[in-house]
Amino acid sequence: MAGIDESLEFKPVTAAVLTVSDTRTRENDTSGDILQARIEEAGHKVLGREIVRDTIEGVQAQLKKWMDDPDIDVIISTGGTGLTGRDITVEAVTPLFDKVIDGFSVVFHQESFKTIGLSTLQSRACAGLAQGTIIFCLPGSNGAVKDGWDKVIAAQLDSRHRPCNMIDLMPRFGEM
Repeated sequence: MAGIDESLEFKPVTAAVLTVSDTRTRENDTSGDILQARIEEAGHKVLGREIVRDTIEGVQAQLKKWMDDPDIDVIISTGGTGLTGRDITVEAVTPLFDKVIDGFSVVFHQESFKTIGLSTLQSRACAGLAQGTIIFCLPGSNGAVKDGWDKVIAAQLDSRHRPCNMIDLMPRFGEM
């Protein structure tokens, strides 16, 4: 049966949180605050948190810095996944992916649809593997961050989730 098997050991991961925005600061980055709190409440550790302006170069530079850090397992971004001209997160991140996690977008949109209906079409949430690091890109709204973490990401980053989870696969991400 799918779900958390309490008889198994929980294995925490280390994460970094990236907010992509021209307007957010540490004082008003509520989606970043929510994401960091939920990651830590789940038992994981946040090793990095940054706010980067909506530029492909800036987003890629920060992602590459964290991808090169062997202590960071997962990067979760918030913001920049919409349809406007300044929404460039997807354009910045996808060239870095070695593998796209197509199912993330599908499941995220299914869950988002339950909350906001057809408005989920305006999101380009995505995920992939880059240099062995898992990267999830969520929209910038508080609701989207809650849906993305609570209903999709949290279970896949829990080593006790069955029938499978991403934690069990992490040691094999660098295989050729």
